Amino acid sequence: MEKKITSEERIKITLQHSEPDRVPFDLGSTTITGINIDSYKKLLFYLGIEKKNFPVLYERSGIAEIHEDILIYLKVDTRGLFPNVYKPADWAKKRLENKDYWYIIDEMGVKWRMPKENGHYYDVAENPLKYASKKEDIDNYLWPDFTDSQKIDGLEEQAKRIQSETQCAIILEAPILNIFAFPPFLIGYENFFLNLASNPKFACYLMDKMLDFQLQYWEMALQKLMKYVLIVRMGDDLGTQSSTLISPSMYRKYVKPRHHKLFSSVKKMTKKKIYIFFHTDGSVYDIIPDLIEVGVDILNPIQYSAAKMDTKRLKNDFGRELTFWGGGIDTQDILPHKSPRQVKEEVKKKIDDLAPDGGFVFCPVHNIQYDVPPQNIIAMWEALQEYGRYL
Repeated sequence: MEKKITSEERIKITLQHSEPDRVPFDLGSTTITGINIDSYKKLLFYLGIEKKNFPVLYERSGIAEIHEDILIYLKVDTRGLFPNVYKPADWAKKRLENKDYWYIIDEMGVKWRMPKENGHYYDVAENPLKYASKKEDIDNYLWPDFTDSQKIDGLEEQAKRIQSETQCAIILEAPILNIFAFPPFLIGYENFFLNLASNPKFACYLMDKMLDFQLQYWEMALQKLMKYVLIVRMGDDLGTQSSTLISPSMYRKYVKPRHHKLFSSVKKMTKKKIYIFFHTDGSVYDIIPDLIEVGVDILNPIQYSAAKMDTKRLKNDFGRELTFWGGGIDTQDILPHKSPRQVKEEVKKKIDDLAPDGGFVFCPVHNIQYDVPPQNIIAMWEALQEYGRYL
């Protein structure tokens, strides 16, 4: 009788661009492959499953912490480790409110707000460094300590439990410090992009600050956790619906060297094979060769509704170098608005495009949002069970 493979083995096989027994499945193992807390509650009600508590994994985006028995029921092959800055108690260093909004000031000093009426997640409301114009303004800012081991308190015990009880692949999440995407939160979007064009030394100095913080965090975290972790989750939103946020040449000049330093440094910190999971929304086809060159192993979320991001084309052009983690179903239109039959048909198409020869982990394009009917989530999952088998 053939030995049944574990979830971790299934992930490893697909990361090595071979076909395991079935397409692996991720739900809730990162803050960008999860499910909104309202959708999660509706899904469990639809399934007739009662829960007393519904903890929030990531308050800023309203993402649910999925119960372990539900992860087992749904055959999820991965589990996430999240630094404590994601927890509501740690993320919110200060809470405020008025008649219309709830506000949170995070540990970086960024002020976020969510409407009290029909609010589902927080948006940036105030940039703490909006008047910064020189390096001294950055140096004199009161930054958090990313060498503080309290940020990973409890994660080693959690990793041991996951390894012994579930045999799932473990993903370690980065803190909220994207090299390119976080500086606009600090100084404002217009300010950051104007500086990148007209005063690149200042913009790059701020990106270098984010890079240094990331390196400090990863060195601290991986010292304790590397033996449990297979994948490290990073990201930088580089795309829009129609193009990259900045020109490919500007990416190569200003951002790519910093990505290379981050990814290569993290890989050198570990004594075993570790995979770089990189998240970027939007149309990024034109810089995918650059991402491969700097060490990205896994690309997410595969927003195939964006320009040039056709799944069959991506698989043909980059499927030998990259594992595609996502692209299983469009979350902008199809998953929330189409029928269960149409959802199943779309899932089958994406499995047909992305699954051959491995290198594909199924999950939707980004988080499942609050407006997705539970029957469509089940239709997505049932289609994966039906069409996602290799053997």
